[in-house]
Amino acid sequence: MAVAEDIALIKRQEDVLVFPAFDEAVAFKIGSAIRDRALAENLPVIVDIRTFDRPLFYAAMPGSNASNPDWARRKINVVKRFLKSTYRMVLEQQRPDRTFKIGEALDIADYVLAGGGFPVAVKGAGVIGVIAVSGLPERQDHGVVVEALCNHLGINGRELALPPEEK
Repeated sequence: MAVAEDIALIKRQEDVLVFPAFDEAVAFKIGSAIRDRALAENLPVIVDIRTFDRPLFYAAMPGSNASNPDWARRKINVVKRFLKSTYRMVLEQQRPDRTFKIGEALDIADYVLAGGGFPVAVKGAGVIGVIAVSGLPERQDHGVVVEALCNHLGINGRELALPPEEK
């Protein structure tokens, strides 16, 4: 799939994966589902779910490492700043060094172009938070979040899933 098609599909994901309401219980349910999948599939990830004012769920799986929380923090900052998926930002920016253009004035210590951060959008309120997964290749981090959101919202995930990356 071409980059433009991936970007279009991610925009569709962002438009469709909207919550009627989002609170601590929803964050726990989604976080627990991602954690359960990670344990079942031996995915070495961390999961960080938060609104823009406070953390709601965090879990670190076996095999994750000390850098994963920092990657998640920087992904969270990108979603907070741009209100869109970090993997979409990766594809739009096309910067192999994982940094933003100098003109953006975004410090690499606080912002990174890496997939796995997805906006938590609520109908009537807009983007209020982030779900971040870190530990897998970025397209897979993104896919883990999208699949969990589809499952939670009762949406056919096959229609929204990105195809495997072409080599």
